[in-house]
Amino acid sequence: MKKNLSITLDKSQLNNEAYDWMNISIDDERVGKARCKISGDSITIYSVNIFPEFQGKGYGKYFVDECKIQYKQLIADRVRFTAIGFWDKMKFVKVTDDTWIFTKEKK
Repeated sequence: MKKNLSITLDKSQLNNEAYDWMNISIDDERVGKARCKISGDSITIYSVNIFPEFQGKGYGKYFVDECKIQYKQLIADRVRFTAIGFWDKMKFVKVTDDTWIFTKEKK
């Protein structure tokens, strides 16, 4: 899909123990960021923010698809009403009003 997209851990935020910040970039230009917490083979995603001029190009989907490759379980925490369709389309399952989970199927 987006071959020149990359996701990197923002190492400047490593001293902030509350969250892991991920940069979403195309070539060397940052198109968005995600606020997460990585714990072993699980990642909790608190927000995915694609900058306005890059929205609607599939970058948020790309970020989640890459997380599905890297982690066995993805948790979308504090999902806003306006984002429910996105998480549903990404095959997450609603657990509570604002928490959705995706778990890799065992092969």
